[in-house]
Amino acid sequence: MNISRKTTLIILSFFAIYVIWGSTYLLNKIAVTELPPFFVSSIRFTSAGLLIFVIAKFLKLSLKITRKQFINCAIAGFLFLVYGNGVFIWALRYVDSGFAALEASTQPLFVLLLMRLIDGKKIQSKSVIGIILGIIGMYLLVSQKSLITNEESLLGMFMILTCVLSWSYASVFVSKADLPSNFFVSTGYQMLIAGFLLVLTSLFFNETWVSPVNWSSPVQWSLILLIVFGGIVAFTAFNYLLKNVSTEKVSTSAYVNPVIAIVLGWYILDESLSIQTIIAAVILLTGVYFITSKRKIKLRFIGR
Repeated sequence: MNISRKTTLIILSFFAIYVIWGSTYLLNKIAVTELPPFFVSSIRFTSAGLLIFVIAKFLKLSLKITRKQFINCAIAGFLFLVYGNGVFIWALRYVDSGFAALEASTQPLFVLLLMRLIDGKKIQSKSVIGIILGIIGMYLLVSQKSLITNEESLLGMFMILTCVLSWSYASVFVSKADLPSNFFVSTGYQMLIAGFLLVLTSLFFNETWVSPVNWSSPVQWSLILLIVFGGIVAFTAFNYLLKNVSTEKVSTSAYVNPVIAIVLGWYILDESLSIQTIIAAVILLTGVYFITSKRKIKLRFIGR
């Protein structure tokens, strides 16, 4: 591959993980204004998983999987997609998409702390600064009285943090787990398993299933974009970048996605954007930068 073509692919891939993943918060918010959250997640990941297997078969990739790998895919799928994404989308019914994205940006902080607790890895001084800034930024973000309109808002904020913790633990788990060697195939298994579990979850909570022909046009387009671009395209781009640029650069999506989400939420959904939110975002994302620029943490963002 010549340099110019490779450079173009890298630029397009960064666009995918920056803009496409940043827009998924808006797309999910649009979807849950009309459809039940677990139903939305089940449609998204079942469809994306099936499409991935069709593409993998077309590319003649091996779909073989051992029993242990299947179990690990199930664990990762649950942590990333069933809880990490399904509950996250449920919480979007009570909080703004930009606010949720800022909470999600604390994932590197949680990963760092979990690595310390689980592996006993020493936290570098620069990362300590990042953790402190992250805590200050999060406090400023969630302490705004204008955001806490009712008990459901508080519950939504709390549940999003538990989702971030689920993503973070999954990141640590996946880094050590025995999974299919091909990332594309591994993602397909995780999505299909999660899709099946989300169907059961939706049925358990007695959610109303609505035929796609009865969805509004904005919701139809949101689901299509989430499945094709938010799932298949962005994950493929993410996998490509991990093989061609440093993990540190790839992880910068952790503090670019919230900016995209905040701007889109403000511009399209007319979500509030206070001065305190902007200050909190600057402090919080600066803290994330200190963490990701010091330690090359291989973050997995499945579920965005």
